[in-house]
Amino acid sequence: MKRISYPILKLFLILTIFNLVACNQEKISRSTQENTTEINQNQTENRQEKLNITVTIPPQKYFVEKIGGELVNVNVMIGPRLEPHTYEPQPQQLTSLAESSAYVAIGVPFEEVWLNKITTANPQIVMINSGEGINKIPLVGHDHDHNHENDNHNHEDEHNEDIEHNESNYTSETSSPDPHIWLSPKLAKIQAENIYQGLVKINPENQQIYQENLTKFLTEIDNIDQQIKEKLAPINNRKFFIYHPAWGYFAQEYNLQQIPLEFEGQEVTSQELSNLIKQAKAEKINTVFAQPQFNNKTMEIFAKEIGAEIVLLDDLAQNWSENMLSTADKLAKAMTNNTN
Repeated sequence: MKRISYPILKLFLILTIFNLVACNQEKISRSTQENTTEINQNQTENRQEKLNITVTIPPQKYFVEKIGGELVNVNVMIGPRLEPHTYEPQPQQLTSLAESSAYVAIGVPFEEVWLNKITTANPQIVMINSGEGINKIPLVGHDHDHNHENDNHNHEDEHNEDIEHNESNYTSETSSPDPHIWLSPKLAKIQAENIYQGLVKINPENQQIYQENLTKFLTEIDNIDQQIKEKLAPINNRKFFIYHPAWGYFAQEYNLQQIPLEFEGQEVTSQELSNLIKQAKAEKINTVFAQPQFNNKTMEIFAKEIGAEIVLLDDLAQNWSENMLSTADKLAKAMTNNTN
């Protein structure tokens, strides 16, 4: 029997030990990688789990999605073609509220009736008041005593008047606060800040993401504001006729004057309509504005009497940025053609 030399035996033992250590390290490394992957997957799932947020109107959906991004799923109570002053939610909508983490309120009449019912249906829901910190102006209506035929003040001077004084010529003594705060870029920034604070409150671990999205959205709003100013800057006669006075904040912000044919659910009287027709003819108004949420029969009569085209302005359009620019374009085109 041959004897195995000591050096060979020693080498064999060293190689065996090395292989055992290497295999063990590979198992440890594989196990560590698997654990790390599992942890990362869990963290990603937790981070990307969407919050169910309910809002009242479509423009709010745009705001919340801009700030929440991929982290939110937004439900809208009142669709784009529905009238928020009289809407009643469907039973399935109230049921879906039970799954919502938060409700973003904005101050429209619908909420005065239904917010208490919503919190009763879901006591755990967090209420986010997107209008917090906003001072609302009176809803603009038509003043019975305003003499439009003698309204001959210089338009350059009119531009420099305080816009709230201008609007007071068309405001009822008992007017309610104007709820259409989303139609002002300046106020939209306040709403965005409030929504950001609300999302951080219920989902603080994603604060950085919300902060980054908020910063981008505020920049977007500033860009929209600048574009609107440029579109409306050349206009001399800055009045526009509209059915429902939804654009009061927009008018205030850009030194315009809206003249409505309806106010808080009541259309103008026959005498008021006659006076408005005379005014519109005197100013050679060739475009008037209506909204898709309303029965515009009175506006159709008005437009026919003065020979004007009816153009739709949708204050509830979901794509807020696109709608604001489109509205500015429509108003600029209409008012450019006004002769006075």
